[in-house]
Amino acid sequence: MSKHISWHAELAVDPARLAEFCALTDEMVRSTEAEPGALVYDRYISEDRRIVHVVERYADSAAALAHLQAFASMYGERFSSLIERRRFTVFGTPSPALKAMLDRFGAVYCPRLAGFARC
Repeated sequence: MSKHISWHAELAVDPARLAEFCALTDEMVRSTEAEPGALVYDRYISEDRRIVHVVERYADSAAALAHLQAFASMYGERFSSLIERRRFTVFGTPSPALKAMLDRFGAVYCPRLAGFARC
């Protein structure tokens, strides 16, 4: 059974602040790339450039929690001022500590049913 934790978030971004959001995203990507437990950290934008889809995957709950704690201290306030969170879906079974943090984002949880991953 995989210990990986992943999520998909759908964010609305104010078009007038998109350049600011993109600059912050670049900072966040560079910072997260140094985290050994971060396996996937992707951002996608809709054609109309109003919706950003966040796809993240971590080795386990501890890696995801460490990421979120670092994120909150370095970027949380600025990030939150630029977006409206529309959806936040978590895949896997987070630890109680990680779940407590994810609950703040209005997370919906989907435990693993079946499947495999090739890494």
